[in-house]
Order: sequence, then C-alpha cells, then structure tokens
Amino acid sequence: MIHIHLATATLVIALAALAWIDARSFRLPDWLTLPLIAAGVALNAISLGTPWTSLIGAALGYGSFVTLEIGYRRLRGRDGLGRGDAKLMGAAGAWCGGWLLPLIVLSGTLGALAFIGVTALVRRRLPDTSQPWPFGPWLALGFLIGWLHRAYGPGLYPVL
Repeated sequence: MIHIHLATATLVIALAALAWIDARSFRLPDWLTLPLIAAGVALNAISLGTPWTSLIGAALGYGSFVTLEIGYRRLRGRDGLGRGDAKLMGAAGAWCGGWLLPLIVLSGTLGALAFIGVTALVRRRLPDTSQPWPFGPWLALGFLIGWLHRAYGPGLYPVL
C-alpha cells in the first residue's frame, strides 16, 4: 500500500514539472513523458499483474492523440496538438488504463475551458485564437484526477 502512495507522490511531482514546463515553453519533454509510460506499465505489472491493461491504455492514449494531431493539421493547416501531448496521454493510459482516458480528457478539457473563460472575464475580452495555449497543464490535471480515481477509488482508499 505504501508503494501506491509513493507512486502518487512521484506522479504529482512529475506532472507539476510537466505542467510548469509546458506553460512556459509549449513543450512536454521526452525525458519526463517517456519514463512516465514505463513507470505506469511497471506499476500496473507489479501491483495488479496486469501489464496488458497498461500497455493497451498507453497505445490508446498515444494513438488517439496522434490521430487528433494529424487530423487537425490536415483540416486546419496548422498544429493544434503537439506530440508531447500524445506522449502524456500515453503515460496517462499506462497508469490509469484505457477506460479512464475519456475521464482524463474531459477533466483536462473542462479545466482548460474554465481557465480560458475566467481569463476572458478578468481581461474583459475574448482570447486571441491565433495565439497558442498550452494544453499539457490541463492534461496533467486530468491525468492526476484519473490516477486518483484509479488508485484510491471513489472513497479515496487504495485499491491497487
């Protein structure tokens, strides 16, 4: 049980670092995202004996965001998501499993929309849609919400 708390603390630190880096540089570095994928697979293999759930989740998370990235670029002629976002979603799938990916994306998207809405109210003008907005901090928030649900369940008690 202690290893779940240690994993959670490690994840919080990594996600905070990723959110900070992306907010400042619009980059989610491989040296943080790729080890998160491996750690999620290892944690699930050791704790539950279910590495396949983790591997499938990683593939679904990464693959779905790469598909969105490519589709948006072809449709709009500009980038909308970066490959770092896809790698972070791969890590989220590795830690949480594929079934929590919709919750993760929904949580992150709602957080981003709320932030943009509050920012628009404070500034008293709509945001400039020609300027990029980092999505990594919001994916990190969704990832954390998904992990807390996975690891501690609805009653916030460890289930792994």
